[in-house]
Amino acid sequence: MDISLFIIQLLNGLQLGLLLFLVASGLTLVFGILDFVNLAHGALYMFGAFICATLTFALGNFLWAVLVALPITGLLGFAVERLVARTLYTRDHLDQVLATFGLILVMDTAAHLIWGPQGIAVPLPPFLQGQVTLTGDLVLPTYRLLIIATGLAAAGGLFWLVNYTRLGMLIRAGASNRTMVSALGINIQLLFSLVFALGAMLAGLAGMLVAPITEANIGMGNSIIITAFVVIIVGGIGSMKGAFLAALMIGLIDTLGRSFLDDIFKLFMSPIAAENSAPAISAMLIYIIMACVLALRPQGLFPPKVR
Repeated sequence: MDISLFIIQLLNGLQLGLLLFLVASGLTLVFGILDFVNLAHGALYMFGAFICATLTFALGNFLWAVLVALPITGLLGFAVERLVARTLYTRDHLDQVLATFGLILVMDTAAHLIWGPQGIAVPLPPFLQGQVTLTGDLVLPTYRLLIIATGLAAAGGLFWLVNYTRLGMLIRAGASNRTMVSALGINIQLLFSLVFALGAMLAGLAGMLVAPITEANIGMGNSIIITAFVVIIVGGIGSMKGAFLAALMIGLIDTLGRSFLDDIFKLFMSPIAAENSAPAISAMLIYIIMACVLALRPQGLFPPKVR
């Protein structure tokens, strides 16, 4: 096995894992704290990408566009919570799934009306279009390193927010006993709106970061939301630590499996059989892991601590 290729794929897996964490962290906040199943979380990921693409052309700079698009995406999430999610908190999960699935269709159609059916390629500034030579023949695109650094910074900031700030204390208290928090004079509805907006910003940030690689396109959030649900199930619903570790694990397994599983299969089967079976097994691998976790440890690998 080429060690340079392995390290490159390892970093690609880390990049994918961090993007999954940005989506899954917002999803686990909303699901774990508000007890709300939001299938439309992926649509917020898509809108983040489209808003950033539009602002990139308007402002002429991708980085400035990300900074402006983040609060706009947060306001969009705030509006979705006020207009749709708030009326569904007391309903069962099936009603929430049906309502937010309908919201996906509405938001996809809205994106089609606003931006048209074609995707939007997002240009990067020149200093992000180059490559960085790590050692010898180990070369990585500068932008992919930026994604990794941004994902790690977002994870650290979110950990600090949840564990060491007053807002984080209220979020954790609301997750444990929302009735008591409300009785102490805290505006629990506003707190839930802020949590929802924060989740939207995290999903939108992931969409903004991936847009220059895959372009912003309609329906781009529909596939990643499925993987994000796998992440929070494997990590443990409501656990930020679980979302982070499970996202990294899923990202690495998915990337390395697609790259090297056929080489492993060739050790005990014919090359033709290995090349035919490896792609199918690679596509199923993360779902096989999720099924094993549900069977052996249904609370997830890293469930949140409860009293």
